[in-house]
Amino acid sequence: MAILGGLERLCDWSAHHPWRALGAWFAFVVACLAIGLTTGERSLENGAPGESKRGYEIANHYHLFGDATEEVLVQGTGLNTAGRRVLSAVAGVPGVHELRGPALSRDGRSAVVVFAVRDGVSLPRLEAAVAAAQRSLPGARLALTGDVSVAHARNHATASDLTKAERLSIPVTLVILFIVFGAVVAATIPVLLALSAVGAALGLLGPISQAFAMDTSAKTVLVLIGMAVGVDYSLFYVARDRQERRAGVDPERALRIASHTSGRTVLISGLTVATALAGLFVAAELALSSVAVATIIVVLCAVAGSVTVLPAVISLLGERMDRGRLPWLGRLERNRVDTARGFWVRVIDRVLRHPVLSASASALVLLALATPALSLHTSKPSDTALASQKLPAIVTLNELQRAFPGAGEPVDVVVTAPRGAASAVAAAIARLSRAAIAEGLVHEPVRVSTNAARTAAMIQMPLTGKGDNAASRNAVRALRDRLVPQTLGRISGASVAVTGKTAEDLDFTAQIRRGLPYVIAFVLVLAFALLLFAFRSIVVPLKAIVLNLLSVGAAYGVMVLVFQHHWAEGLLGFKGNGAIIAWLPLFLFVILFGLSMDYHVFILSRVRELVDRGETTDDAVREGIVQTAGVVTGAALVMVGVFSLFASLSSLALKQAGVGLAAAVFIDATIVRAVLLPATMKLLGERNWYLPTPLARRLGTRAMLGH
Repeated sequence: MAILGGLERLCDWSAHHPWRALGAWFAFVVACLAIGLTTGERSLENGAPGESKRGYEIANHYHLFGDATEEVLVQGTGLNTAGRRVLSAVAGVPGVHELRGPALSRDGRSAVVVFAVRDGVSLPRLEAAVAAAQRSLPGARLALTGDVSVAHARNHATASDLTKAERLSIPVTLVILFIVFGAVVAATIPVLLALSAVGAALGLLGPISQAFAMDTSAKTVLVLIGMAVGVDYSLFYVARDRQERRAGVDPERALRIASHTSGRTVLISGLTVATALAGLFVAAELALSSVAVATIIVVLCAVAGSVTVLPAVISLLGERMDRGRLPWLGRLERNRVDTARGFWVRVIDRVLRHPVLSASASALVLLALATPALSLHTSKPSDTALASQKLPAIVTLNELQRAFPGAGEPVDVVVTAPRGAASAVAAAIARLSRAAIAEGLVHEPVRVSTNAARTAAMIQMPLTGKGDNAASRNAVRALRDRLVPQTLGRISGASVAVTGKTAEDLDFTAQIRRGLPYVIAFVLVLAFALLLFAFRSIVVPLKAIVLNLLSVGAAYGVMVLVFQHHWAEGLLGFKGNGAIIAWLPLFLFVILFGLSMDYHVFILSRVRELVDRGETTDDAVREGIVQTAGVVTGAALVMVGVFSLFASLSSLALKQAGVGLAAAVFIDATIVRAVLLPATMKLLGERNWYLPTPLARRLGTRAMLGH
């Protein structure tokens, strides 16, 4: 229990030395930002697992990857003339070499010019050269695409997503908090704390990324998760202090009660979220692990700020926290409180009068929502498929692939062999190419690159299909299982790996599926242990696990309905591929399991508090849920509002994450916490707090979240 004593002493110290506490927090945030600016951030270049990772490592070691390639798609009239004009225009750009074309499509309606570009080539100069050619060719349409232009478009879209998330999350959160609190000052405190926690976490990413490279999506997830949990933790704290003061408790004692109750709730909630996120490390997937690191950092920063800054701010402001009331907003807030309390009293009374019916009906609704998840299909699309399909470079790339099927996603077969085996390798490559083309697995042209010593080679073959569909994946499987072993695999001493984006998809999805049971077991066991320690009951953690699994299952079902079908594409602005991003179910499981514990711990801590004061479990359940309903509703609105921003971003992965998170929080705060939780607690009665005697002796008798 030393951690509790330390927490209480820290909260008391912050309340009695507010300026020192605020100064320490400000210095911490500034130091984190300064360190981050000094070290910079190292991005994850490739997180491929399995055979695809081995292939990338061989290709990089022997420098088999050539320069990036750019293409100009030509459509309209005078294709040959236009193509030659493009060749002449781009040839003068430094870094451009190996120009080829123009090549005509089979239907004669399109032409393409292809050229290699060295590292550091100026994309603006390329675009200017193509634009200059376009001005001289009014009857033709020229469009640039390729490795450099598509990567630039994706990176720009990612940066825009982060800026949009930062810009929109603050006003959305403020509007909701204005309604919850009815006062500008009280509503601003949670936002400022959340922003400072996010700033500190972003700064800490710099030095941490030097040892643990960060995926490009880690920052966006950090900002949105950080805003959500930071506001939630502050809301728990500030709302409890205001509630005690409105009940007539003097300000100093009200703050102490809030620190010793909501402070504990924040600590346990934060530790539970961090524990759940740590489960991502079990999957041993670099991109997921980097996202886990980023979100754990911001959650811990939010917890640290909540238990230090909030007591200091509340102590300094006192009654001034209610300043900034607008007359209409104040009336709205009072009416909302009265209406919400009356509404929740009616709901809880009905639930407690008919617990069997309430539990059965709510469980059936959750199971019905979860049923579509039985048909959940996962895949790891290419980076291009994950980006917005409205980006000009990607629109052109899709048009190019339709006009020239040979421009599809390539599969890379990498081989190393002993010196003297060059002729055998060349013969095997020829047999492999002929067989793969004859079976319709790949298209021409097949390109082969070797190192100077001719001990390593890479065969690039455009795959059939779109690269992220069943035809392409089946082609990779056929190459790995049959054709490569029958050709290159028969060379003595040779090492062969089939890699590329589609192969990476297969390896990534397989690794996630293998790791999923271990991640689930890790999260459930640690969450059980943490809640057992917090509540001194084996029933509470078991029930929490069941309820949270129902919430997660329902969220999966909603995602399947939205993204594996086409009815929501126009509404959310995406082009689906009939699958859920491979890493998303695992990511959402740990995130949702952790976040749903926020409400669970917050509600049950109040119930346990009332039980420890001598109330019966039935009375404590009714009063505890009614007392916390307004805060839970406000916190859920904040989370749903922030997570809904994901759905407005350009990345398909973030859209799916946003829908899943928002749906899960809404379901959890309504059906689960308002109906299923009180109904099951009513049915179990005093058995909610059952703890076997031997275990009780080991753990002691005082619940971590009780008095």
